[in-house]
Amino acid sequence: MTDQPASPTRDAAHHATHDDRHARRAASFGAAAALYQTARPSYPDEAVAWCVPRSALDVVDLAAGTGKLTERILAQDVPGRRVTAVEPSPGMRDALHAALPGVTVLPGTAEGTGLPAASADAVAVGQAWHWFDPPRAAAELARVLRPGGTLALLWNVRDTEAGAGWVADVEEILHRDDPLRTISGPPALGSVFGPVEHRQVRWTDPVAPSSLRALAASRSHVLTLPEDAREALLAEIDELAATHPELRGRDVVAMPYRTDCFRAVRTASR
Repeated sequence: MTDQPASPTRDAAHHATHDDRHARRAASFGAAAALYQTARPSYPDEAVAWCVPRSALDVVDLAAGTGKLTERILAQDVPGRRVTAVEPSPGMRDALHAALPGVTVLPGTAEGTGLPAASADAVAVGQAWHWFDPPRAAAELARVLRPGGTLALLWNVRDTEAGAGWVADVEEILHRDDPLRTISGPPALGSVFGPVEHRQVRWTDPVAPSSLRALAASRSHVLTLPEDAREALLAEIDELAATHPELRGRDVVAMPYRTDCFRAVRTASR
């Protein structure tokens, strides 16, 4: 039997299914905001300093979630800096308010931030660009940024090349049968932005092996699985934490990460 080319109808159905799944996963975090806040790692200061220049006074954390990146931007302690967090999920916004009560938190999306034109010196996006419509998001952020402003994207990626064999085992379980793998590659931003620069920062996060279940449970792939499949996957994570020789009986281990950072400057011309 030979493969037949997909019909336009079949292609449209495939894309509709993919888009629906993508949208459902993007919207899954709000109900798990407390879990996300507890389980997800922060961002290393070296990466944040490269992404958000100290000269930027009006800074936007877009798709800010529970404020993991917002908190590190504030920790730069730049005099006169004003940080605005924009987040579409009410659950995530509530968690951010609780964690950082002094921060301005607004509803909005990457494609429609609701922010004034030319109002930001820097926009940072942590762990979220893959949920956006890139051309529309790039156009909106070009509108929001002042000429010379910086757009920066960050992804924390568990580093399977750092020597800890158990990390690769965790990754295999987490990504098994996941059709929407996150690719933290360079973004296509259009002619309004200058060249995209890239930097990697390697670091480690101290975690309890028992917390690997919560880390797994905070991922969109796991959040949107049927209950029985989700529990089976989390049981595998529990078994790994209890039996792997590098994890068994340990109170804390070093989770290796690399933070992939991309930045580009908004040019003066449109």
